[in-house]
Amino acid sequence: MNILILGSGGREHALAWAVKQNPKCDRLIVAPGNAGIAMLAECADIDILDGAVVVSFCEENAIDFVIVGPEAPLAAGVADAARAAGLLTFGPSAAAAKLEASKAFTKEICDACNAPTAAWARFTEAAPARDYIRKQGAPIVVKADGLAAGKGVIVAMTEAEALAAIDDMFGGEFGAAGAEVVIEEFMTGEEASFFFLTDGTNALPIGTAQDHKRAGDGDTGPNTGGMGAYSPAPVLTDAIQTQALDEIVLPTIREMARRGTPYQGVLYAGLMIENGKARLVEYNCRFGDPECQVLMMRLGAQALDLMLACAEGRLAEAQVNWAEDHALTVVMAAKGYPGPYEKGSLINGLDRMPEDSRHMVFHAGTALKDGLVTANGGRVLAFTARGASLEEAHHRAYAMIDLLDWPQGFCRSDIGWRALPQ
Repeated sequence: MNILILGSGGREHALAWAVKQNPKCDRLIVAPGNAGIAMLAECADIDILDGAVVVSFCEENAIDFVIVGPEAPLAAGVADAARAAGLLTFGPSAAAAKLEASKAFTKEICDACNAPTAAWARFTEAAPARDYIRKQGAPIVVKADGLAAGKGVIVAMTEAEALAAIDDMFGGEFGAAGAEVVIEEFMTGEEASFFFLTDGTNALPIGTAQDHKRAGDGDTGPNTGGMGAYSPAPVLTDAIQTQALDEIVLPTIREMARRGTPYQGVLYAGLMIENGKARLVEYNCRFGDPECQVLMMRLGAQALDLMLACAEGRLAEAQVNWAEDHALTVVMAAKGYPGPYEKGSLINGLDRMPEDSRHMVFHAGTALKDGLVTANGGRVLAFTARGASLEEAHHRAYAMIDLLDWPQGFCRSDIGWRALPQ
């Protein structure tokens, strides 16, 4: 079959890598793709936020299956347009994608189905938001309601920091995303990610992972889009997974269906675990990045079969076949990220990397210039490895980084530290 993946990041490279291994895939196109993706698939430069453009491209290229990678096309209704044109599509409708596109909407869903989450309040004006913060005190969490490319969440440890976040959001720091603000109780515990496929009725768990959001070792420095991840996440025990499925995920799926906006695609629950119980931090309506890299490394070719079963409403008969293994990914970012950084530096040493079922370098912010790979974003490469143990996966990922020659990049040296033997 002919398959189109929308997106250009490390997530989409990982999806393309897994899909390409499946014999059902005859032709693979990724739009717009990146330098790494171009080595295994065709790349197409189209506007992936325009449903009509995507549909037209699919018709011209006899596409049989569309996989929507990032959140922006989902929120823009690209999956709706593809389905309306009769295309088999993996990814939720714009109405269902509100679970990520609006923090307040997710909280309303949680309230409606009694899913455990942080106490919250919503504001459309700065003055009452400031009053609420002064009343509640710190630490407290301030979130832009809309999509802000992973940057619209401020975990304020002081009241002054929270008040400054209110000023930034209502002052336009995050554009339209910050026109409405959600303020939440600060939750303590350990955070992890639980991934499901759902066809609107059934939920199939497809793995756990733990991300590392802070830029520096020991979880220090500013928040980023993610500096590394590992799978599985030991903190998500079987008992906690069952509780999260029964109390959070399935009630959400049922509530979305009850409202006439059934959710179909991948649903990623960010969970805070404390005292053996999970509470919902947030939902994402697409695979996380860099969590997708470790999940795809462990799932391999079956990822396509599972996504097809989801899109075709056959999830009740699908099954995930897990190897008893571990995967870990380390993100190399441009120096300065998540603040200002330079683009265009040359990346050497990628030709020395092993690339097989246990080692893979997934490209995120890269471009080709005169046949050479250059840095073209904040998070640039994800060095991903599998192993029989987390220690083995950790060793293999960092051994690949040692082969890289890119002085303008940096990475954390402690990915996996929570789960590795101390």
